[in-house]
Amino acid sequence: MSSISFVDPLIWGKLVEIIALNIVLSGDNAVVIALACRALAPNQRAKGIALGAGVAVVLRVLFTVLIASLLNAPFLRIIGAALLIWIAVKLILEDGEGDENAVAASSKLWKAVQTVAIADIVMSLDNVLAIAAVAKDSIPLLIAGLVISIPLIVLGASLITNLLTRFPILVWAGAALLGWVAGDMFDSDPWLITRFGADALHSLEYPVAALGALLVLSLGYWFKSRRPDPAL
Repeated sequence: MSSISFVDPLIWGKLVEIIALNIVLSGDNAVVIALACRALAPNQRAKGIALGAGVAVVLRVLFTVLIASLLNAPFLRIIGAALLIWIAVKLILEDGEGDENAVAASSKLWKAVQTVAIADIVMSLDNVLAIAAVAKDSIPLLIAGLVISIPLIVLGASLITNLLTRFPILVWAGAALLGWVAGDMFDSDPWLITRFGADALHSLEYPVAALGALLVLSLGYWFKSRRPDPAL
C-alpha cells in the first residue's frame, strides 16, 4: 500500500480523474437517489438523501478497497480492463436512457434510505472498478477520491443529470476516459509484467491507454449506428 503526498501534482491529477469518472458514471445513481426519495415529505427529503448517500459512501469505500486488493492478482486487471471497455460502450449506448419505474418511491424515511443504499451498491460496479484502476495500490488516494466526489454527486444530482442530458458529448468523453483507464489497467497486469517486463510495458503505457479510448469510441459508434431508428 502506498502513501500519498498532496504536494505532488500527479496526485491531484489522479484525484481529478477519479472525480471526473464518478461524475460521469453516477448519473444513474443520482437519479436513483432522487427517485427513491421523491415520495418523502419535504422536511424529510433532504435527510433521506443525506442518510442514503452516507450509507452508500461507507459501503462503496469498503467494496472499492476489496476490489483494489484483488486487482493485484494475475489476470484480474486484464479481466477488469475488458469489463471497463464493456461498461464504457454500454454507457454510450444507454446515453441518458432511464426507467423511472424501476425505482420505487417510499414515504418512509428508513425504507427510502435502504432503497438508496442497496441500489447504489448494485449499480456501482462501474464506479468501483474504474476508481480502483486509477488508484491502483494507493488505498488513501482511492478513499480520498471517493470521499471528495460522492458528496459532490449527491449535492449536484439534478445538475449532473441535466448536464449529461443536455450535452451528450460529456457521455462520450466519459466513455473515452473509461477506455483510457481500461488500457492503463490492462498494461499494468502482473502477469504481463512478469512475461514482458515492467520497462517494456511502461513504454507502452500511453499508446495502450489511447488504444483503449479509441476502441471504446469506435465500438460505441459502430453499435450505435447499427441500432434501428426509432422514428422509422
